[in-house]
Amino acid sequence: MQSHQLLGQLSGLHQMMGHLLTSVPEADAYRRFHPALPPLAWLFGRCAYLETYWLREVVQQDSDMTARVRTLFGIGVEADETLVTALPPRGHLLNWALELQEENLVRLANPTTLPAHPLLAEGRLVPLLLQQQAILVEQMLAQLGERQLQQPVAFTVTTPLRSAPPSADHADIHQGHYRIGAKNDPAALDNEMPPNVVELHAYRIDRHPVSNGAWLGFLEAGGYSDPSLWSHEGWEWKQQHPAQPHHWRQDGNGHWYGVGLNGPFELLAEDAISGISQHESQAYANWVSSLGGVLEGAVLQHEYQWEVAARTQAISDYGRVWEWCANPFHRYSGYLEPQEPEAATQEFDAGHFSLRGGCLHSQRIQRRSSYRHHGDPSERHLFSGTRLVFPPSTMPWNK
Repeated sequence: MQSHQLLGQLSGLHQMMGHLLTSVPEADAYRRFHPALPPLAWLFGRCAYLETYWLREVVQQDSDMTARVRTLFGIGVEADETLVTALPPRGHLLNWALELQEENLVRLANPTTLPAHPLLAEGRLVPLLLQQQAILVEQMLAQLGERQLQQPVAFTVTTPLRSAPPSADHADIHQGHYRIGAKNDPAALDNEMPPNVVELHAYRIDRHPVSNGAWLGFLEAGGYSDPSLWSHEGWEWKQQHPAQPHHWRQDGNGHWYGVGLNGPFELLAEDAISGISQHESQAYANWVSSLGGVLEGAVLQHEYQWEVAARTQAISDYGRVWEWCANPFHRYSGYLEPQEPEAATQEFDAGHFSLRGGCLHSQRIQRRSSYRHHGDPSERHLFSGTRLVFPPSTMPWNK
């Protein structure tokens, strides 16, 4: 993609962030509606800080602006109640950020005025800025979704959601050696590199993410009340959470509907399920496997299986929900940590698991086959769904 197109997307994100910040009463912009999400005002300020940090402090060696607000928005800062009270009022925050963003775009649009730097020479600066902004914007949207879930709702479903059997529409992936990770891609982040070659056994994978209708089948079959389907950690988590996807609610007639950024809406059976944790995804996979037949042996996908299927175009129906994977979020073999802490992934630990594919709120640049996201297995606010894999078809080349 050309640099001017990426700059156009970055400018669009600037406008979106300002709109999101001003879309709620000022007090709500400084509230935390979910314990894992910083308030809108902090996320907005962090976006402006990060962009200015990379362009002015790293590339231009000018830390004057970023040093002033590093204690508010720098790496490792916890947006707790004390810090949030130290943030400037919304009007001041907006004026500060918009002035920075406007000047940053002018500088980025005229790269000949900038000093020589590897980020510019290799075409990595704008993709890096765009992706870091995109992550924070998605968190702003998640925060607004959490706010909607706490508003009073009076909604009556017109067309009730009906359950459907788990999909048997699977794509075959043959055994072989496959590349995972990014190769010669200026947009690649540290956790996508270096590219590795992995050997995968043959498998089948859902062509489509798990649907609302199939999830309702799991719910109506008692999947949330059967401990045999859940891991020990998952069952403990389940005792503390409602037996339904995060944004699902029931009307007075017992029909399910969803609550999104714009309020309540009717659920479509064919749409991808969203708002589920990895614990729920694992339990669903166990339930599907218990149905037997072509569904026997269903498990949660490994992120390598997802990437190979996406790269070979065995699946194309992704980008609607982030898809939970079975494996912990990990460093690839040969991983080199970036020198700049702001470019280094911080979540390589046993407590985070991989998510793939992007969601409806993700930017185009994030919907690459090598792009990796992550989350705590208990989190359901990540616009997250799932996809399953199965034993290979009984074909001679899969033996």
